[in-house]
Amino acid sequence: MTTSYDPVTVWGVIVLAGALTFAIRGSFVYLFGRIDTVPPRIKSALEYVPAAVFAALVFPALVAPTGDLSLSLGNDRLVAGVLAALAAWYTERVFVTIAVGMGALWVLRFVV
Repeated sequence: MTTSYDPVTVWGVIVLAGALTFAIRGSFVYLFGRIDTVPPRIKSALEYVPAAVFAALVFPALVAPTGDLSLSLGNDRLVAGVLAALAAWYTERVFVTIAVGMGALWVLRFVV
């Protein structure tokens, strides 16, 4: 695949993006090295980061497994994901959630 950009421009964008990413991550290291305690509001907000990142990674695979939006009962991943979410809400156990989600996906894929 070829582009209309010259190699210097492409490498410049790559280096700039890398430098900005490094600066953003480094700023947090510098910031938390300079303050003694994390404010309670920040600490409570940071508790939701892992769940938000996980949801952002999983949600597209559930609603658009082939690249096109699929919100029907024919979407076995979406149905299994909803069943796993219900199991997580009801039991609050990770192993049960994984077992229900994978079990539902396998049944929907290989039996139904």
